[in-house]
Amino acid sequence: MAADQRGKAATLAGRQRLLSSSCRLFFPEDPIKIVRGQGQYMYDELGAEYIDCINNVAHVGHCHPFVVQAAHEQNQVLNTNSRYLHDNIVDYAQRLSETLPEKLCVFYFLNSGSEANDLALRLARQYTGHWDVMVLDHAYHGHLSSLIDISPYKFRDLDGQKEWVHVVCTAQGGHRHIRKAGGVFVADEIQVGFGRVGKHFWAFQLQGKDFVPDIVTMGKSIGNGHPVACVATTQAVARAFEATGVEYFNTFGGSPVSCAVGLAVLDVLEKEQLQAHAAQVGSFLIELLRQQKAKHPIIGDVRGVGLFIGVDLIKDEATRTPATNEAAYLVSRRGPIPARDKHRSDPSCPREAACPAPHQGCGRTRLHSQRTGSKDGQDSCSSGWGASGWSSISALTSPRPSPGSRSLTPRQGLLSLLSPSLTPAPTPTSEIPSSVRCVSLFKL
Repeated sequence: MAADQRGKAATLAGRQRLLSSSCRLFFPEDPIKIVRGQGQYMYDELGAEYIDCINNVAHVGHCHPFVVQAAHEQNQVLNTNSRYLHDNIVDYAQRLSETLPEKLCVFYFLNSGSEANDLALRLARQYTGHWDVMVLDHAYHGHLSSLIDISPYKFRDLDGQKEWVHVVCTAQGGHRHIRKAGGVFVADEIQVGFGRVGKHFWAFQLQGKDFVPDIVTMGKSIGNGHPVACVATTQAVARAFEATGVEYFNTFGGSPVSCAVGLAVLDVLEKEQLQAHAAQVGSFLIELLRQQKAKHPIIGDVRGVGLFIGVDLIKDEATRTPATNEAAYLVSRRGPIPARDKHRSDPSCPREAACPAPHQGCGRTRLHSQRTGSKDGQDSCSSGWGASGWSSISALTSPRPSPGSRSLTPRQGLLSLLSPSLTPAPTPTSEIPSSVRCVSLFKL
């Protein structure tokens, strides 16, 4: 906590002196020093509040009390490696298995998504005896050398595409060709798993109820910020890997604390019905974004499912030339969020007299709601809308900034936060395209 007492300039100077410049910051021209998070909000060293629309790790909200409690309680008892017999790793594997097709019944626990994808490659190559890999264009699977080689997002700026890497544009129907060629299908669920797509718990389920991948990798949101990752696979793939006689061991993967955290995240997802919540809020946001598309020619397309949404910016409707500079501006921009007008326009609001900042709107921030004594972080003037259910949408759709809290703009069109206080009023439904790029193909 001592570091939090430094001014932002001192912290930035220390980072520039001690860390590599390749370890980049968000908003490098004016970095934000974040010292605290709660739910969908983050706070800088001066107490300014931000709605976090770019974090793909705090899946059930920053510092969720149930997850924090689970980690703390287990830390007080035992945290060691997974080569000792312990109930937590067995319980966690069982809970995960209940969310997956029966065929996916063998689990490996690790620390990061990169480790999970690297192990998936090892499993697949050992099982098939082949080296070739098929991946989606623009995909990124991790920072290890083995994964940079299969990540177009990275290798095009480095050594280029290896001859054994094959890049495709869509995953639709690809699994049939993979299986016919004797390969296996790896579903990288690190960004999109655990209910984020709303319709299903796993994004690979968007491919149809009969489709079952051979390997599934999990990371990021699996631990809500705690370093946890997992690989699930079939008995056949696991047995082929075991036949090498080489032990697989991960010092911290599957530790009692990591598994306690993972179990807590699953509990929160279930108890707070966050998968259904992602579907509801995602449909609401997509509908608003499509309304903006009708007004602004620069928006070429809005596509996605649940809270995994992309907005395609173009220069010309005929040529569909990407609006690269404009997109770069938007994803690096942060600014004020327009406050909801309900409070200032409705004199009957019961908070009008007591509100310490009446001209900024009741839905402005969680801190404001707490100061006025509201329950569950929402203000009574929000008329059924969660606090950031309005603010985060307004940040994307309203041209009228106000001196309320600021927003971290979604990076690369990704909206990832699942939080129970983002519930909107009932909204018109719209059909979401099923052809969303959310499953990675490995052809081996």
